[in-house]
Parts: sequence; C-alpha cells; structure tokens
Amino acid sequence: MAAAARGPLPAAGPDEADEAVRGTCEDASVCKRFAVSVGYWEDPYIQCFVRQAKERKAPEINRGYYARVHGVSYLLKAFLKKTECNCQIVNLGAGMDTLFWRLKDENLLPRKYFEVDFPMIVARKIHNIKSKPPLSKPIIESHSGDSLLIDSHSLDSSRYSIVGADLRFSSDLEEKLKKHNLDIHLPTLLIAECVLVYMTPQQSANLLKWAASTFPVAMFINYEQVNMTDRFGQIMIENLQRRQCNLAGVEVCRSLEAQRERLLLNGWENAHAIDMMKVYSFLPQADVKRIEELEFLDEKELFEQLMQHYCICWASKDSSNLGNVLQDLGVDPSH
Repeated sequence: MAAAARGPLPAAGPDEADEAVRGTCEDASVCKRFAVSVGYWEDPYIQCFVRQAKERKAPEINRGYYARVHGVSYLLKAFLKKTECNCQIVNLGAGMDTLFWRLKDENLLPRKYFEVDFPMIVARKIHNIKSKPPLSKPIIESHSGDSLLIDSHSLDSSRYSIVGADLRFSSDLEEKLKKHNLDIHLPTLLIAECVLVYMTPQQSANLLKWAASTFPVAMFINYEQVNMTDRFGQIMIENLQRRQCNLAGVEVCRSLEAQRERLLLNGWENAHAIDMMKVYSFLPQADVKRIEELEFLDEKELFEQLMQHYCICWASKDSSNLGNVLQDLGVDPSH
C-alpha cells in the first residue's frame, strides 16, 4: 500500500487512480489479518484495524505475507540492533501497519517512529487509535513531555507520529515530518512496502534522492514486484489494471539489477536485492516447517512463481556498513 499513484490512467482519472491505490491498503490488511488468524505469526493489533476476511485466502498468499513480514522484520531488527535503537523509523505508505505496537511489546522502539500515508487513510487510522484502548494506551504510555497533539489528519506524541502527506511531493513531506520533530541527524530507517511501484520512475527517484540527501546515516528497505516483464508478471499487471490500479513504476521492476541500480543512481552507497523465494529460504527453518504444516499447499509451482515476482531491496548510506546485515547468514547479498 502506498501514498502514491499515477496521474491520468486509460480508464480512470487521477482521483480514481489514487482511490484504487488506497484500496490496496485494505487488501493487504485483510490478507495479513487472515494469515494471523490461521497462525502464521502473532499480531494482536491487526484486528483493531481491519475486519476478518469473508473468505479464506489461498495458502500461497498466506506464505507470501509471512515471508514479507519476516523478511522486512529481519532487516529492521538488524538496523535497530546496530544503532541500539538510537534511531528513527519512517514508514512510507504505512497503511494499517501495526509495527509500532509490536516493537513496543518487544521493547525495541526507536527514539521516534513516523508513519506517512494519504490523509484519508491517516484519518481512518487515527479514528481507530482514538477509539480503541489497545492502540491508544501504548502511545500514551510511551509519551513524555507536553500534551499529545492530535487532529483528524495527524497525531504526534514523543515516540509515535502519523502524518497525512503525498509521497510524490517530498518538500511537503519533509515539512510535515519536521513539524513532528524529525531529526535528520539521527540514523534513519525508511521502509516502503508496495509503495514505489505506484509512483512514476521519476517520482520514486525524487523520493529516494530526497531520503539519501536528507539523512547522513540511513537505510532504505523496499518491498515490491520484480521480474515483471515475463508472462506471469504481465498477468499480475493485467489483474491490477482490471481494478483501475496501474503500476506506474513497473518498468523499474523488470529485474533485481534494475531495482539495485535505481537505489545506486539516487544517492545510496550500497544496494542489495533478492527475490522472496530466496528470502523464504533464509528464514529460520524450524518456523518455516511450522507454518508449512498449517495448511496444505497444492500449487507449489504457483507459490514459487509468485515469490520470484516479489523482492526485498535495501540500501544504506553511511560509514558504518549498516547495509551488510546478511553476512552472518553467509549470504552474498549482491546478487
């Protein structure tokens, strides 16, 4: 999900295009809640944001989300460990993500955690936070100092902040984040999950350049599609287009190398990209065995194809080698 979308589309104007992208937030949240309900991972907060799915999700979808959540979490926790939580996280296009609450439960909160999304999505999230104690209490408990600031499109506490902004306009984004005490001198982790693909290549390049030029010590994690020029990729694109949801940045999703190249061309010093099948093979095998016993997977080939069409990319810009977090696994992350 992302606070970004293309301009006019063949079958939809800009408003409809943005609305289609906002719809992906609901889809992802419903899929995550279903996978949690089956037992793929624990998340007691997702139910506060989204209804239970009306129908079962396919096992390959559930395993895909499992790999996504755990893959991003692995990189994120490596960053938190390296910085000893003396850092900030900026979750771009965060949707109904529950990461802040889960990190607080694990005593892994950074100095400050920011979320950014379309104002309409932010308003809905704030409404949920205000009306549900399991969400509001952790924010109040972690808050110190002056009174907590809250209105319909933003919430700012000393440890958690949520901002309504359009990621296509980085100057507006920076201004809003600074109003909420973004500290450009702190090591900063930026996360984008299925966000850049909804922006034109120029718009995503601008966002990546802004991040690389703003923070002296930073890491960027990007999860999205890859290998989209083959037949399977084309079917994925057509399925989304039928819902008026165009992947405006899909040309950068042609290969892992193209994904790495985009990061390197826009100010990042080190960049890595691996497909989700490889990520799945790196996850703790005892837990993978556990989740594989939750549901029978009939379409193993379909699962592998799906996983080969998503990737995690990460880049760093610093002097302390934050990006080389897979060395302990004996992985060569440059491929």
